[in-house]
Amino acid sequence: MSDQLAEIRRGADEIIPEPDFAERLQDAVSQNRPLRVKAGFDPTAPDLHLGHTVLLNKMRAFQDFGHDVIFLIGDFTGMIGDPTGKSATRRPLTAEEVSANARTYEQQIYKVLDPARTRVVFNSSWINPLTPADLVRLAASHTVARMLERDDFHKRYNGGQAIAIHEFLYPLIQGYDSVALEADVELGGTDQKFNLLVGRQIQQAYGQKPQAVLTMPLLEGLDGVNKMSKSLDNYVGIEEPPAEQFGKLMSISDDLMWRYFELLSFEPLDTIRGYRDDIGQGANPRDIKFRLARELVARFHGAAAAEQAQAEFVERFSHGGLPEDLPEVPIAIPAAGMQLAALLRSAGLTASNGEGIRLIKQGAVRVDDQRVEDPGAVLAPDAVHILRVGKRRVARVRLENAE
Repeated sequence: MSDQLAEIRRGADEIIPEPDFAERLQDAVSQNRPLRVKAGFDPTAPDLHLGHTVLLNKMRAFQDFGHDVIFLIGDFTGMIGDPTGKSATRRPLTAEEVSANARTYEQQIYKVLDPARTRVVFNSSWINPLTPADLVRLAASHTVARMLERDDFHKRYNGGQAIAIHEFLYPLIQGYDSVALEADVELGGTDQKFNLLVGRQIQQAYGQKPQAVLTMPLLEGLDGVNKMSKSLDNYVGIEEPPAEQFGKLMSISDDLMWRYFELLSFEPLDTIRGYRDDIGQGANPRDIKFRLARELVARFHGAAAAEQAQAEFVERFSHGGLPEDLPEVPIAIPAAGMQLAALLRSAGLTASNGEGIRLIKQGAVRVDDQRVEDPGAVLAPDAVHILRVGKRRVARVRLENAE
């Protein structure tokens, strides 16, 4: 049991309440009865990224210890729209959008989870049959005052912003999912803590022992600042090509690498501590990062693809080479020239001028293989340059006089 508890605690933000969870785990071991471990995913987008796999990895850890894992696709709640962290009411997804996204989820999760030990369920199967009286009983199990304790609802209410009634239903229905599944444990991101705790209260209202709650951190994206998100273009998709995955992972900072090791790697913690010691004794952090990138690419594409992706990365970037198919991007600029930060954005290498300025100051930008650290640097027209941001982002630009 101590081994299970140590591995399940790995990377976790909170276990609520931890004594209750430890007791459940002890009972499961002594009675040879697996825990029912639930995690819900709303099919709001068709593609999963490494941020999603933080929960999947923890589910896999439970599987490896013999527990029953339930991958819940919130096809009903997806049509409501999770209000978590939102400053306005979300557009509900259509049934067609939810169905299409759910199908792709089923195809992708088995890159991490064991298909033979994964139960996939859809919450519409028990929510749709509920009668109006059932929904009234569910709504009666919680109060408006408790709902308004939730940070995003509280801010919106005090700021005079609209909160639609159906948004209050989201945490209630998520909680009822735990009742329907008789969950012993529910996993979720730290942003889901309120909803997960509502699940405990709903189970108690329906005469069940409240589930233990385990929250996992939100994985930072490639920028090391914001949570991984497709909309912020700081993500690694689990179905992206091996070379793309490898290059993105090699672009993360050395500090962020350890966060990824903790939350994404299946290497034992002792092994990861050994990697830290190796760097302290003079090992190149790049070589340790190679290990991380190879492991993750191999998980989604196989060992051979991971080795090939590393070889291509070394050839293209470590040796200063350029992709053979690197296109020339024409950019029209004033006769007086354009600031480098604006050129980086125009070339698609950064999302904004501000990001470009920050990266220039950090020494992460090169022009024709020369580092540029002056955020006010200006390039003139009638020239072709190779612009690099970090090790992965590169563009060949032809600057044309727009006047």
